[in-house]
Amino acid sequence: MSALRRTVLRSFKNLHRARLCVFDGDQRALVAARLKINEEFNKNKHVKDEDSIKAMVQFAEDVERELRTQVIQAREVKPGVFEAKITKDTLKLENIPYNAAAVLDDMPPGQKPCCQDQAKNT
Repeated sequence: MSALRRTVLRSFKNLHRARLCVFDGDQRALVAARLKINEEFNKNKHVKDEDSIKAMVQFAEDVERELRTQVIQAREVKPGVFEAKITKDTLKLENIPYNAAAVLDDMPPGQKPCCQDQAKNT
């Protein structure tokens, strides 16, 4: 078996493992993800160009990374209260509350301070 074929099969398996981890307990999402992964790999199985295959493998790896780090599941445990499933791979960022006073509305357009400029000054 060629090295490229092993790489494709590894990315296929890794996507399915990510699917199982991310959508654990959600049969509908598990089935939908399995069908989509299989459909995409079957749709491109005729491709022979190595550069195209490598690009598609890179895309599959990016999708796996996104699934593992960006997708969370939430379910409603009681009306208005949700429980989120956060895994060890889930990317956690600092949450900064909205501050309406941060933007001055009385300045004419073009003279309003940019939030990036303010960040550089602090």
